[in-house]
Amino acid sequence: MSGADQKARRKLPIGIQTFRTIREEGHYYADKTPHIERLITEGTHYFLSRPRRFGKSLLLDTVKELFEGCGELFRGLHIHDRWDWGKRHPVLRLSFGSGDFSSPEKLELETFALLDGMERQNDVAPRHDTPAARLRHLIGELRRSAGERVVVLVDEYDKPILDALGEPEVARANRGFLSGLYAVIKDCDADIRFTLLTGVSKFSKVNLFSGLNNLEDITLDPRFATICGYTEGDLDTVFAPETEGLDRERVREWYNGYNWDGEERVYNPFDILLLFRRREFRAWWFETGTPTFLVDTLTRRGVNAYALDGMAADDALLSSFDVDEIATEALLFQTGYLTIEESSYRIGRRTYRLDYPNLEVRQSLNNVLLRRLAGGAADAAARNRLYDRLLDHDLSGVEAQLRAIYAGIPTDWHSRNDIARFEGYYASVFYASLAALGFDLAVEDASAAGRVDLALRCAGRVYLFEFKLIERAGEGAALRQLRERGYAEKYRAGGEPVYLIGVEFSEESRNIAVFETAET
Repeated sequence: MSGADQKARRKLPIGIQTFRTIREEGHYYADKTPHIERLITEGTHYFLSRPRRFGKSLLLDTVKELFEGCGELFRGLHIHDRWDWGKRHPVLRLSFGSGDFSSPEKLELETFALLDGMERQNDVAPRHDTPAARLRHLIGELRRSAGERVVVLVDEYDKPILDALGEPEVARANRGFLSGLYAVIKDCDADIRFTLLTGVSKFSKVNLFSGLNNLEDITLDPRFATICGYTEGDLDTVFAPETEGLDRERVREWYNGYNWDGEERVYNPFDILLLFRRREFRAWWFETGTPTFLVDTLTRRGVNAYALDGMAADDALLSSFDVDEIATEALLFQTGYLTIEESSYRIGRRTYRLDYPNLEVRQSLNNVLLRRLAGGAADAAARNRLYDRLLDHDLSGVEAQLRAIYAGIPTDWHSRNDIARFEGYYASVFYASLAALGFDLAVEDASAAGRVDLALRCAGRVYLFEFKLIERAGEGAALRQLRERGYAEKYRAGGEPVYLIGVEFSEESRNIAVFETAET
């Protein structure tokens, strides 16, 4: 690294959610103030959903410092010469990022504690006994004492509900409590200059925001698609000293790809910062939180692992998240395990095709799913052997290793695991076994000849798989279909050798019955 680059290096803001700390202590900062300026000048009440560790808390803290008139922190940023630093607004910030929300009573106590702190900070004496009344009084008092309207920021607005999803009665009670609290924001509209609520999920307006129906949801607004996360341009400019020596294409493959219907995709900031610190490609973001509830939901509903690749959804489906009705697509999208691959507008509505955002999520989530589907039969040693066989183009070894995985599934696992009731169980184990290795996979890849079940690119070769149940299709049907429909034609154009693999499962033996291969 050159002397100039070395001098330009700054501190990595890993885990730092305080704008003042980042600016005063010389950390890297990707300027989000153009987005913030647009929010403030074009509207008043907003809602934003993004996955965990995507910079939502830092965004709110930046807004706080802006309205409090801390101009010295914004020197050199887009908004500095476009803002009236002589006008300061009182700011109320509620964060539900920590606390015990295991009952509505504990949620109420946590809320009282938040209000106590804000009242002491602003020298306002409490006058009422309920959280909603105290918040209303606090907003009114701040408006009167400051002579300026109040800014209300709510961080992790949904965490008290998400933490209780395993106990629906508690989750519904917490939702009801928060609905009453958030309704105060609309009641105090005349005293409020700006509102921004952020969280992981977008709960139904009917049940949670019925009293706050003036919120503008910017989650899928193309204008704000990059308001959180790092862009390719950020890596080229802000983080340029850190990218030297890294394979940028590999960085994109591992961590880029999140899309909220904008033209530009973004990187997961937590991943990028850990990559810069450790110089190692790992599932940094995924490893910070095991998606137990997500995996439980997928297996309980019998969602096949390969069905996650290319899921279809529309606006209504992506927004249908609530305690009693959590659409699989909405759950995966809002938590960051799927993202928008492409969108289109037809018949008066916008539709989306979802996909894994990047290699980190595809590989890691399928690794977790595989352990749920196959138990100890798909341990690290088994996955490593399968990986080596594919790299070596040892197809008989691939067959043997896959058979061993199926054979190792405990006898009662099929009856205990709800997904086993579905025909796709066998294909799910097969797909997850390959996806967990990080290979380039395409499910139901389309060509003029039709859709092949699975296409795998590995070590300069292409493998096309077709899956059948032998009891229904008859022996040899899978490979015969691959040949007769000419699926290989599309792939020959790339100059890579193409191999056809017909895989037929037996419900009786609960294993692979036929594994036929042919080179084209």
